[in-house]
Amino acid sequence: MSLLNLLAFSPVFAVEENSPKNSNQSQKNTLDIPNLSENFIPVTRAELLTQQPKTNDNEKETEAEGNTTITDDADIFLEAIGEKDSLPESTPTYVIEKEEIQKQGASSVAEILKRLPGFAINDVGYGADIHTGTYYRGASINQSVFLINGRPINNNISTYHGNTDLNSIPVESIERVELYSGAASSLYGSSAFGGIVNIITKQGDGKPRFTGTVEFGSLSLNNQQVSYGGSTDAVKYNFSFERYFVDNRYPVPVGAANRDSQGFLFNADTATSTYFGSIAVDINPKNSLNLDIKTLSSRRGLIYFGFPLQKDRLDHDGLNIGLAWKTQLDDKRNSILTTTIGYNQDYFSTYGPTVFQGTEYYRTAILDTKQFSARVDHEWKFNQDNRLRWGIDLKNTDLNGDVFSTSPNRANNNEREDRSVVNTALFAVNTWNISDKFLVDLGVRQTFDGQFGNYLNPSVGIRYEISPTIAIRGSWIGAQRNPGLDQLYVYDTVHGWEPNPDLKPETGSAWTAGVDINLSSNLQGQFTYFGSSLDNRLGIINGRWENIGLVDTNGLEAALQLEINRTWSTFVNYTYTDAEIKTGTETGLQLGLIPYSLLQTGIAYENAGWQANLYLTYNSGSRRSLYNKPGDKNTDFSPSFVNLDFSGRIPVSKNVGLMLHLENLLGEQYERVNRIYSPGFTFRLGLTANI
Repeated sequence: MSLLNLLAFSPVFAVEENSPKNSNQSQKNTLDIPNLSENFIPVTRAELLTQQPKTNDNEKETEAEGNTTITDDADIFLEAIGEKDSLPESTPTYVIEKEEIQKQGASSVAEILKRLPGFAINDVGYGADIHTGTYYRGASINQSVFLINGRPINNNISTYHGNTDLNSIPVESIERVELYSGAASSLYGSSAFGGIVNIITKQGDGKPRFTGTVEFGSLSLNNQQVSYGGSTDAVKYNFSFERYFVDNRYPVPVGAANRDSQGFLFNADTATSTYFGSIAVDINPKNSLNLDIKTLSSRRGLIYFGFPLQKDRLDHDGLNIGLAWKTQLDDKRNSILTTTIGYNQDYFSTYGPTVFQGTEYYRTAILDTKQFSARVDHEWKFNQDNRLRWGIDLKNTDLNGDVFSTSPNRANNNEREDRSVVNTALFAVNTWNISDKFLVDLGVRQTFDGQFGNYLNPSVGIRYEISPTIAIRGSWIGAQRNPGLDQLYVYDTVHGWEPNPDLKPETGSAWTAGVDINLSSNLQGQFTYFGSSLDNRLGIINGRWENIGLVDTNGLEAALQLEINRTWSTFVNYTYTDAEIKTGTETGLQLGLIPYSLLQTGIAYENAGWQANLYLTYNSGSRRSLYNKPGDKNTDFSPSFVNLDFSGRIPVSKNVGLMLHLENLLGEQYERVNRIYSPGFTFRLGLTANI
């Protein structure tokens, strides 16, 4: 059977599904979903791997020994770029490869994720602010886990203090982005009410090569990317640099947030610089060592609290270092041990003027978070029908907070805080193939936290193949997200919010149920119901952090991908999210900033280096919930809008390409969220070269 009949191109993402394996069935001419660790990702475009023939153990060992594999079809060549972890098989893993990232013209992780089903990302693109929200299945960025090469990068700092700014993570160093959910939460963190985003960085491969990109566009945008990578017999290396700037000064309508006296959006400029480097060494056939380092410098203005005019600035400096040692404990790759140590630092400095009784004063807030982490992770395959992944996570987080204000009404709260917390967790996920069509994932995570004691979070997932073309699945997880050290102890002199050392953790559960359908060799569909119940939700009441109640979320994701022919493809993603507040003064209301409906569709053309992608987005609008304009009600919704984007590539030569991105072709200056408006039509033009 031709592999082309098993691959359907998605212009947005790849979905890698998994199903039970059975050595007897590997000889049958039926279609099954492979283990994530057995997949080889095409280097030319993102793919939807919904069904694929199985291989026996000997074939797997042969493939694992080399860097490439050639299928029965001579014209199809697949390259294995690194190894993927063995993940719970009851829920899909969405994957966006670097080729698709380039085609989209994404310049940040936020822009990569915004086209995935389930995501509603407001703080992305021209004029974006970091406070307006990234949500996955109704859960905020604080209630999801973000990783780089399997290490945590979000330090549990409040959204309003900076948190994980996805617009400040450039894409030049990214190999792919993976999205997990379900039982994977037992592996990576008890706070994953939403999901787990793992950013996999590039490794060099083959002959040393230089890649460079220069891009210019509307609103003084300029972006330069440079990378150099390659490999020798035992060493792979990759180094890159990226610089990005945009002034985001454009006319906005009366009533818009942070509209200055001239009618322009004020204080929205953004500048980032990122350095990245990685070195991987194959010590011997059973041992490998990988070191990667990323530094970030971000300088930007803040616009969200724009009534009156917001003048605050945010400086963010970050450092992330990771060292991983992977060793094969047997001769058949049935026992693999990975040991990782990491260091992550985020330095946030927010500063600006404040007015009290007609006099302007100055205030500043500094949060310096240092996090040391260590992880021992063992993948152990007992037999064809049983696999265990277990280990231990260690994490020490230290927060230094320094707040100062010359304003008389805030000076009494000037302080310095130095707080630390140690968090240790034991985790295990067992995948049990009950039959060749039915599997169960059972997971558990036992946490020992220096601040909130000991707690247990279980997970379970199931998957059943009704036929070679239809599979049903479901998952349930218990989760707990602890308040950040800043919310517990550090006064927010910028917003005037008091900490609360008596805060309780956010607790609850999340669940999914879905069906995956291979409608034809070129048409695949995924349909997922998702839900969650989150108690003790954190928020602000009368200027103080408090546990304010219960939120129940129910929603639906639908994703269809169609490969029309070898050059044309299309997709449709739709997400409905009902995140209802169940207690408190806003009982019955939708969570703020989350749209009920979000639809994305597109069509793509690719042939001989020519590329063209047309994307359409529909957003039903979201509730204006925080810091509204005087006179607005907290039940008001921003209007719905439709956005149309185009991206294309023209090959100038074998190694040079011209990139064009036209955003908001309809030219509508819609309200993105909470009185923050888009600039209307914008463009970006760039040149990329490989040497």
